[in-house]
Amino acid sequence: MSLYILDEELWFPDVEEALEDGLLAIGGDLSIERLFLAYSKGIFPWFNDDEIPMWWCPDPRFVLFPDELKVSKSMQQLLKRNTFDFRINTSFSEVIYQCRQTKRKDQDGTWITNDIVEAYTQLHHLGYAHCAETWLGGKLVGGLYGIRMGNIFFGESMFSLESNASKFAFLNYVQQLQTEGVVLIDCQVYTPHLESLGARMIAREDFMGIISTNIPIRSN
Repeated sequence: MSLYILDEELWFPDVEEALEDGLLAIGGDLSIERLFLAYSKGIFPWFNDDEIPMWWCPDPRFVLFPDELKVSKSMQQLLKRNTFDFRINTSFSEVIYQCRQTKRKDQDGTWITNDIVEAYTQLHHLGYAHCAETWLGGKLVGGLYGIRMGNIFFGESMFSLESNASKFAFLNYVQQLQTEGVVLIDCQVYTPHLESLGARMIAREDFMGIISTNIPIRSN
């Protein structure tokens, strides 16, 4: 298999051409139209601040089916208490900023570059990028953001400044998305944290079949 290099032309190779680690192509840009095309094909950007855009479609794919969400007894109790407040789309800029600032294990820098922030903020204004938020005493203490296309939510990143704050936002948001008809939440790459909440691996072929029937064709 070859690694494809993108230019200004708006296209992506077939996802079956991805390397073993899921890397499909490098180059191109983060234009809104390219991001729309990428997500509709199950492809997402992931690269460090000093790198050119890198586009991924791993096999298998780490996903969560909303009806498989696992809520522990301790989290059930937390959801019932009034410790945190849950909000949606009230502070997108702050959520993505906090996700960018979060220090992560085995990661020196951040993949949420200035270009990523600008592009996803545009997507938010267009109604495609969304965030879920956890508030405590009038302060944003946890949350996540991602892309909603049709009945698929593509999770991008989350942060937590208080114990269980990101989990609180995630659990509430998954339940909200399920009521709105979302059938799959793409978690992209494996984390033990999301596995404990019910996420699991599925074959890329199955993933592609699900998104192909749940993302409407966009008209120009």
